Amino acid sequence: MKHLFLLRHAKSGWDDPQARDFDRRLNARGTRGAVTMGRYLKAERLRFDHVLASDAARVTETITGVEQGYGAPLHAVWERRIYLASASALIDLVNALPDSAGSALMVGHNPGLEDLVLQLVPDDAADAARAAVYDKFPTAALAEITFDIDRWDQVARGTGRLARFIRPRDLDPALGPDAD
Repeated sequence: MKHLFLLRHAKSGWDDPQARDFDRRLNARGTRGAVTMGRYLKAERLRFDHVLASDAARVTETITGVEQGYGAPLHAVWERRIYLASASALIDLVNALPDSAGSALMVGHNPGLEDLVLQLVPDDAADAARAAVYDKFPTAALAEITFDIDRWDQVARGTGRLARFIRPRDLDPALGPDAD
């Protein structure tokens, strides 16, 4: 059994119109959301054998906030290919994860992460969590997909089960879309 956790970066700002997209930083709500998600990971006693993350500024700052709430370092491996990657490119990265890792966390961007969930988890009209992802995979949201496999290279379209989907606003309504 393998567990793949997907965390979208927290809310970023557009305060500097001259900044490149890659260099955008978190806004105040994003920082709060990242810390809140870190506290959630800690409360749920979630552990990750391998963490793979985009090296974009908003992701590195998200990880800093998550680590603050989590109370421990995540030891992320920075991977430039996650930045603006398609679901297909992300599946390639998942397939290359070390088989010694039973659980892996990937921290990145949309639309890639949302598309990845929708490709890996079969469409089931009764699956409310998948329907919520289809509706929107908001900033700082976390999805957990489980796979009944032994090796990461066995991950393919339709082979996963969405075990959880949690948004910051589910933990703190002040982090919802109408806040700030």
